[in-house]
Amino acid sequence: MKPFAESCEQNKHPILAVLREEFALASEILEIGSGTGQHAVFFANALPHLHWQTSDCAENHPGILAWLNENSGDNVHLPLTLDVSHDPWPRYLYDGIFSANTVHIMGWAEVEKLFEGVGQVLAPGGRFCLYGPFNRDGKFTSESNAHFDVWLKQRDPKSGIRDRAELDELAQGQGLQPVADHEMPANNRILVWQR
Repeated sequence: MKPFAESCEQNKHPILAVLREEFALASEILEIGSGTGQHAVFFANALPHLHWQTSDCAENHPGILAWLNENSGDNVHLPLTLDVSHDPWPRYLYDGIFSANTVHIMGWAEVEKLFEGVGQVLAPGGRFCLYGPFNRDGKFTSESNAHFDVWLKQRDPKSGIRDRAELDELAQGQGLQPVADHEMPANNRILVWQR
């Protein structure tokens, strides 16, 4: 049975509107943390000019494959095994990287590894689009995000909503500059950096 994430269903159209703009000139996309595979199939079908490379930890591959097996398009690719802390990153350059709802479930050391990996595989001029809830100036942007952060830390003390400035610092350490900050529904954003 295919896995299903209600959040993917709810946010796919707003995210697509941003990716249509941010990846307008891109062709090769790496998705980090493809999860259920829902986003990959939806975005690849809606943006046929893109070649969409899925990736995730090995335990999530069966779910991604279940979605890909029902997909009629040929521009979304079988998942790479990619745990940002342990697995080697692809030896390939992508002109777009997308990740949704990942950095708040990772520990900070993993977030650092994520940005190091992005620094290795993002081509010159390429864009990294990161979707999720983010803090600004060390403060929560909504009461619901503050409650969500408590829930995250109860589940895993290393996780939590990340601050935009700290992510900018990691990005700049990899030669990436912030170029956009898109407001999204449900107190989420898409942060965009460019090499």
